[in-house]
Amino acid sequence: MTFIYRHPLEDFITGFEAEPNPHHLDVLKRPTVISVMVHAGFEADVAKALQALPDVSCRFAGPGEWLLVSGTSGADSLLRDVAALGPEKVSALDQSDGRVVLRIVGPRVRQILAKCLALDLHPDEFAIGRATNAQCCHVAANLARTAEHTFEIVVMRSTAGFVFEELVEMGRECAMTTRFAH
Repeated sequence: MTFIYRHPLEDFITGFEAEPNPHHLDVLKRPTVISVMVHAGFEADVAKALQALPDVSCRFAGPGEWLLVSGTSGADSLLRDVAALGPEKVSALDQSDGRVVLRIVGPRVRQILAKCLALDLHPDEFAIGRATNAQCCHVAANLARTAEHTFEIVVMRSTAGFVFEELVEMGRECAMTTRFAH
């Protein structure tokens, strides 16, 4: 049986794509998301190896746990790279079909996110490249700062619609636009 891929937010965005305003919410169409758990005693070595992977964003998700997010590398390739570190050191699982990645950008992005996150997002406290697990719109999420005015939010597929609608509502005062990013 062949299944057709359908993004969980397709009905939320279809027909509303627009040229991005300065404040914009991109939904990544088909990112690769790998959950990596490190066995005790190997955290430092594995963290260094994961951060060295090309075209991959390595995001802290808890003690001994990271999310690998990529828009260019496939799941099979990343899983092979992680497996090469050794089964005694690390375990990994493809979460791509179960997670949604939202990218929010704009000069007032911190003010928009402050409405739904209980985190200090000041650049001195939440530097570029930093990631953490948090509650976003009362939903478990992983938040990463990827550029000066850019954050990415990874949520479970089942809660993506709710989080998307809440972020759009919070960005309304900034005339935030939305679309799929490929």
